[in-house]
Amino acid sequence: MNPLRTLGFLSLFALSSAASASSFVATTDAVAGALVGTSDATSDATSSLRDDKIVLAARADAASFIASQGNIRGVQLEAALRHIRQQAPELAGNDLQLAQAILSL
Repeated sequence: MNPLRTLGFLSLFALSSAASASSFVATTDAVAGALVGTSDATSDATSSLRDDKIVLAARADAASFIASQGNIRGVQLEAALRHIRQQAPELAGNDLQLAQAILSL
């Protein structure tokens, strides 16, 4: 292989590697920014539910619901799920996810 071709190949390889690295950094920054925004919105929504009496009263029912894999649905859990969906519609999730969130408060 002649030296000119080798130099050309190495130059193209270096340029493509630099472009890939900068693209990766830009993509990572964009994804991280989106996650921070989502986290802030979720944090604001859950902080208002953290002190909610209806939601706190449903913790035992939420534990039973999770332990029974959704077979035991207590009245307080049903009321809390309905309340959460009315007060914080941005917290979209199925019943199991919301029950886990209630239990983590």
